[in-house]
Amino acid sequence: MYDVSTRKRALALVAQGRSINSVSRQTGISRAAIRSWQQRLEPLPRMASPDPGPPADNQAYAYLLGLYLGDGCISAHPRGGGYYLRIACADAWPGLIQECREAITTVRPGIGVYALQKEGYKMVTSYSRHWPSLFPQHGPGKKHERAITLEPWQQEIVDTNPWEFIRGLIHSDGCRITNWTTRLVAGERKRYEYPRYFFSNKSDDIRKLFTDTLDLVGVEWTTLARGCDSFNISIARRASVALLDTHVGPEH
Repeated sequence: MYDVSTRKRALALVAQGRSINSVSRQTGISRAAIRSWQQRLEPLPRMASPDPGPPADNQAYAYLLGLYLGDGCISAHPRGGGYYLRIACADAWPGLIQECREAITTVRPGIGVYALQKEGYKMVTSYSRHWPSLFPQHGPGKKHERAITLEPWQQEIVDTNPWEFIRGLIHSDGCRITNWTTRLVAGERKRYEYPRYFFSNKSDDIRKLFTDTLDLVGVEWTTLARGCDSFNISIARRASVALLDTHVGPEH
């Protein structure tokens, strides 16, 4: 038999996010006993950690925000109390994977980051209780099925660091390709190549955030419809492509 204080101590360890197995090993109390106490006693509340405040680096945050809106998600820890930030990065772009990791640790110095290998991509992952406060766009369902708007403090960061935000969006849901066409030159048909950037996202709100920021930096863009869906933003004018080459560049 265990007294109430012993039971509450064990339950407090579980409430901190520890597994029942680890608490059992530490205390010598059987797992079955701890499970039964969970049903009969109210566990002690988790210790609330202080809000760490705004991002440590706004430039890195603008880039990470773009990656999150493009290929990121936030999910709750199954035992509660914390959240996983996950950004999908293709194996073909090791430089992108490294930039993503660096952005996370720059936004939150000292935080743990690891890359979980999936088929064809790595899921760059970091755990914190505060990811939803840094990315308030988090919510149930897919991003394109709900409203996505920036908080005033986020919009201020984007307005101050527009190119980093654009980089994050293009590196997640965009690409730089080389198109070609033919033209007659002195009676002879010759091949003509030209670079172009694309951004594709099902969310009307995220596409608008992208195009509004392009407007801010003077990049001309057009919408390309695929079938009846206008999911694709194209940047093809030479001067605008040159701007993106200078400030963004392709994935690497």
